[in-house]
Amino acid sequence: MSARSLNKVMLIGNLTRDPELRYTPQGTAVCSFGLATNRSWMPEGATERREETEFHRIVAWNKLAELCSQLLSKGRKAYVEGRLQTRSWIAPDGNQRIATEIVIDDMIILDSRRVTEEFVAANVSEAVPAATIPVNTTVPVPQTVVPSTAAQATDDSALDEKAKTEKEEKKEDMKEEKEVKEETKGKTDDINPDDIPF
Repeated sequence: MSARSLNKVMLIGNLTRDPELRYTPQGTAVCSFGLATNRSWMPEGATERREETEFHRIVAWNKLAELCSQLLSKGRKAYVEGRLQTRSWIAPDGNQRIATEIVIDDMIILDSRRVTEEFVAANVSEAVPAATIPVNTTVPVPQTVVPSTAAQATDDSALDEKAKTEKEEKKEDMKEEKEVKEETKGKTDDINPDDIPF
């Protein structure tokens, strides 16, 4: 009877990059991404805690690979479960390369997309300094965003003219209707119902 062995890895961490989805020549989906985990400890005799970050190469296959590509993005917190796998290959420069990866068979997202977007936005704003504009530089402002005062005044006057014209036309119509009513007043008694062609 052979002895049983176990190769199982469980990690909770944040993605260090967006997942990369590829397909093998046979059409099998494979997705790879990076995951960072942190640990902190208090060294003996020290006054401050020390922190250490470990970076892991994660690989998913088939349907799980497509799900990881669709649902995960840089900064998201996720739980992954799988096994360790070490592979070697010959690089284009002729040297042999060795990499240890975690081939996962389960993944659970542990945060909301809104929290992740805020996290990424905060990191981008810190990483990229605000651009400085020289004093003598004129920054063009799109007219659709901030209309000029003259254009706005022209639009307002055009609207006022239109409203005024409509009001005058309505007044004229009411006047004509009143005149017609006065002209036909008392004449309806002279109409014979037999003369109406119904």
